[in-house]
Amino acid sequence: MSGNDSSFSGRQPKAVQSALRVLEAVARAGAGVTAKDVAEVLDIPSATTYRLLNILAGEGYLVRLPDLSGFALGHKISVLIDAAVTPTVCTAAREVLADFRLTVRFGVHLAYFTNSALRIADNDPEYPMPHPESFLNRNLHAVALGKLLLAEKSDPIAALQPTGLTALTRSTIVSRSELEMDLQNVRDDGFAVQTGEIDDDTACLAVPIRSQSGSLVAGLVLSGSASNAVPLRRCLPSLLAHAQLLSPLLA
Repeated sequence: MSGNDSSFSGRQPKAVQSALRVLEAVARAGAGVTAKDVAEVLDIPSATTYRLLNILAGEGYLVRLPDLSGFALGHKISVLIDAAVTPTVCTAAREVLADFRLTVRFGVHLAYFTNSALRIADNDPEYPMPHPESFLNRNLHAVALGKLLLAEKSDPIAALQPTGLTALTRSTIVSRSELEMDLQNVRDDGFAVQTGEIDDDTACLAVPIRSQSGSLVAGLVLSGSASNAVPLRRCLPSLLAHAQLLSPLLA
């Protein structure tokens, strides 16, 4: 290990443990808990508690309430929860997917959406998705499902992973202006496509599944080879119809 590499000192593990205890205390107490309350519950010095709370707030794991009266859990906690919970699909929805798969020669997949990521809920067993969920979430800009999620955002660039608009192929969108035009097409058309953007020989067509209030909750996607992009597109009416069937079962 070089002199520039970092490693745990003797005190750091205890500091990590204290930070986790502070998070747990805020979660148990609920929004509005004060630094004084946390210090008393955990029997940690006030100065240490304030320092840990401010660090956790700065990293997005906690937020300070607008009136400065106390703290609450931040957006990064929801990311951890979303990642930990395994997506489940009810039997009726699985039956709709199974019936749909009998009518097309492409992969049929279902994904749920969180605020910042997609979760594969039902992967076609015969034609599985060619990339794992983690890879898709790192490259939302090159994925049809990812474009559905980004199209919901007022600032789609902010919703991307730190790697940003990574060029995966020559067809991958790598400029903000081009991505914004593509996402506007998604909003106008009501579906998203990608051909050769995530890899040279993959094409996908995705449609949103929304709640009664209009919130995006899931996406239904067809996947195939890039050479079959046109036949894939002809399946759009059926894809939309099955998304309609799934909506009351998922939303």
